[in-house]
Amino acid sequence: MDTSNALTIGFLVHDIARDIRHVFDVRTRDLGVTRQQWRALICLSRSDGLTQTELADALEVERISAGRMVDRLVENGLVERRADPLDRRVWRLHLLPPSSEIIKKVTDISVALDEEVLSHIAGGKREELTSLLEQLRAGLKTVRANCCDGQRKVA
Repeated sequence: MDTSNALTIGFLVHDIARDIRHVFDVRTRDLGVTRQQWRALICLSRSDGLTQTELADALEVERISAGRMVDRLVENGLVERRADPLDRRVWRLHLLPPSSEIIKKVTDISVALDEEVLSHIAGGKREELTSLLEQLRAGLKTVRANCCDGQRKVA
């Protein structure tokens, strides 16, 4: 079995992701939030009202790391903790209005970067690439579930 393609694909995907993160970090540097913080804001914009544990799981970080991150977002007036109306022991995380400006800027930067990166690929091939990457992600989820016994790997 020729494994060179599998290794090449892994390295290529890793290198592409690293390069995109680098450019994205440079372009978002002046927003006043870290990469993990804006990832948390984006996650909450998709599912406002998550618990800190749910946010940690979504970001694939430890709960203590998520707690520190949320503390900073609260201090910066971007997120607030609200008591869960059904369970007094649970605190839900909610975005505050100032976070919407950061989320819009991050989204605009992301869309522009995607367009720039994809500008060398013909229109029809872009959709094909997206479809293939989604298939790759689905395949990896299956592989990960089978090899890791449900254990979460923290980045």
